[in-house]
Amino acid sequence: MTQASVTPKAARRRHDREIVALAVPAFGALVAEPLFLMADSAIVGHLGTAQLAGLAVASALLTTAVSVFVFLAYATTAAVARRVGAGDLRAAIQQGMDGIWLALLLGAAVIAVVLPTAPAIVELLGASDTAAPYAVTYLRISALGIPAMLVVLAATGVLRGLQNAKTPLYVAVAGFVANAALNLGLVYGADLGIAGSAWGTVIAQVGMAVVYLVVVVRGARRHGASLRPDAAGIRACAQAGAPLLVRTLSLRAILMIATAVAARLGDADVAAHQIILSLWNLLAFALDAIAIAGQAIIGRYLGADDAQGARDVCRRMVQWGVAAGIALGVLVIAGRPLYVPLFTSDQTVQDAALLALIVVAVSQPVCGIVYVLDGVLMGAGDGSYLAWAMLITLAIFTPVALLVPVLGGGLTAVWGAMALMMAVRMATLWLRYRSGRWAVTGATR
Repeated sequence: MTQASVTPKAARRRHDREIVALAVPAFGALVAEPLFLMADSAIVGHLGTAQLAGLAVASALLTTAVSVFVFLAYATTAAVARRVGAGDLRAAIQQGMDGIWLALLLGAAVIAVVLPTAPAIVELLGASDTAAPYAVTYLRISALGIPAMLVVLAATGVLRGLQNAKTPLYVAVAGFVANAALNLGLVYGADLGIAGSAWGTVIAQVGMAVVYLVVVVRGARRHGASLRPDAAGIRACAQAGAPLLVRTLSLRAILMIATAVAARLGDADVAAHQIILSLWNLLAFALDAIAIAGQAIIGRYLGADDAQGARDVCRRMVQWGVAAGIALGVLVIAGRPLYVPLFTSDQTVQDAALLALIVVAVSQPVCGIVYVLDGVLMGAGDGSYLAWAMLITLAIFTPVALLVPVLGGGLTAVWGAMALMMAVRMATLWLRYRSGRWAVTGATR
């Protein structure tokens, strides 16, 4: 059947199948990731308040460190998918191996920095005298698992680029179960306390990395790809990831500024802000799953020299993003009276959260478009544009957010600034999408 003979309805159904096949397992894997921290918190929380406070400080540092290197997954997905589209599986897996070697090098560098500086880092974050020793213990032990965590990111990108989102889901679920079991056994069975929780997480992460490596190495041997580190390939991966690192750091800066502004409004507002931010992250998982599908699918179409197919599937994913955003917005508004009281019984905090959540709900369709187009441009390897667009967004958001305490409006105004931030992101991404300059075809960009 030729491209011209495919009806629009049949094309939509094909695109829907492609999106669902990648987005649904990706959503499951994304949800499994924060369950690691939840399990650790639940288990360590019964040791005492100081231990839980120490975990909170250390886990915040570890989460930030890993999120900074998420480009290992994003850039690898796009690069591998392009070569899959071009029909060169050997080069695709070789590209993935380069990403994994880069992950190992970065992980080793992080360990070299964290181990000797852990006490100073914990003190910088303001941990109390009672919590600091536990934070240092957890941080130093968990740092040993960072190379494995980064390998998991890179290998996940390899498999998604190969259009395989089910294996990352299975590994994530198995990792969560193993992490919970190991934590219980080492914390209470072996009586290792918070150190047992850290070791349990490290062991689970190493186990996940080993499974990924077995899968990727088998693929490399099957298709004749080299397992040796290639300096040029590793350097190319780093160069492709650098713009995405700038994008991620800019986004993290926006979230930190929003939290800092909320903290200046008072305890009730910052408490409500934390509730909303948790919900915001949960909503992001659903929308990010479509974006991850976009990274893999767009890369494959462009690698196959099918720019029109890439534009068509992009259009369909935008429709998915809008529909998902509308559905999530309705759920946020309808469920406000039900889930906000689960987080706090303080009526002042509840009132602040309930009002600001209206802004969050209304902005969800915009968020849907942003996440999809973000994923599309990542899949196209358009990282430089994403970096500049996020820097522009940061430059616009910062003064608006900092004016909130001066002009008033409370937490609702803070989240109004966040909605403006998403609108600016949508505008910059939409302009790029409409220009068509992102649709560069070929096995490499």
